[in-house]
Amino acid sequence: MFFSSTLFAQHGEGHEPAPGGHDVKEEAKFNPGKEMLDHVADAHEFHFFTLKGENGHDTHVTLPLPVILYSPERGLDVFMSSNFQHGHESYKGYKLVDHHIIPVKEGTMEIDENVKVYDFSLTKNVVQMFLALIVLVLILTSAAKKYIAGQGRTSAPKGMQNAVESVVMFVRDDIAKPNLSHKYKKYLPYLLTLFFFILINNIFGLLPGSANVTGNIAFTAVLGIISLIAILLSTNKHFWGHVFWFPGVPVPVKLMMLPVELLGVFSKPFALIVRLFANMTAGHIIILSFVSLIFIFTEMTKVAGIAFTPVSVAFAVFIYVIEILVAFIQAFIFTNLTAVFIGQAIGDHHYEEANH
Repeated sequence: MFFSSTLFAQHGEGHEPAPGGHDVKEEAKFNPGKEMLDHVADAHEFHFFTLKGENGHDTHVTLPLPVILYSPERGLDVFMSSNFQHGHESYKGYKLVDHHIIPVKEGTMEIDENVKVYDFSLTKNVVQMFLALIVLVLILTSAAKKYIAGQGRTSAPKGMQNAVESVVMFVRDDIAKPNLSHKYKKYLPYLLTLFFFILINNIFGLLPGSANVTGNIAFTAVLGIISLIAILLSTNKHFWGHVFWFPGVPVPVKLMMLPVELLGVFSKPFALIVRLFANMTAGHIIILSFVSLIFIFTEMTKVAGIAFTPVSVAFAVFIYVIEILVAFIQAFIFTNLTAVFIGQAIGDHHYEEANH
């Protein structure tokens, strides 16, 4: 941090340039940082694995996704992401660079600065979010149909219905009622939707080859903004009175408290956004770090790579199990804090025990 030195690029000892004055390109080394960021980042395809070819051509096993682009200069273009050949080729005047689509001059890979493009593509985060939504609707409608048929009312619930009922009662009795008192029924549908939607996306994100949806700041930001809207719609004059003119304190203190309280209105949903994003991303990074150690040691010596593999796999599996627990915990924390913030906005917890 405090000392630096200057190094000049030069050929290493024993390095001979190839005939014609060009250096022989060394085989690309494993870059753990790039691999981790590629895994947690959004993309235009689901990438499962890569098969190394003997002739130097790798075979990528992927599921391409639709690319939807609109440019004021070029109009609307719709095609599959496989046309980019994993970023090696341009298509219809566009190329893929680090998961971003950039306009290029026709027939070349040179960036065209005069063209503006809007990307409405179905990326893997969007597709997986739709899949999670479909699963959520199927699970809850299936449980609802059983209740309509009488199962769960005249007899004990069974199977998935029993699991869903346990979660619903948990959210109602341990999240909604303690924080929202007699107004819990008004907010219970939103809290249940929030809990199930985050939980399903968290679990989907642990599947190999899947997208880390809840580790995307855009996803958590939308959830945080929706929670902010729910909080603001629940406020009253009592709440804003404490924000703009805190009662019971001297005027100088009120003037100091005003920016603090006003900032607190927006810092609460911001905390929700960052907490979910950071925790889910950190879990993936830790798992990938342990897996990357195998390849790092293998580049040193194959013996070290083979010897360290059981240790790395054991730690990765351990963190993976912890991540399953974190998937439930983070869904609970986001939902519970949303209920707490809404309850603070309502500001009225005085009710009779009979209203429980």
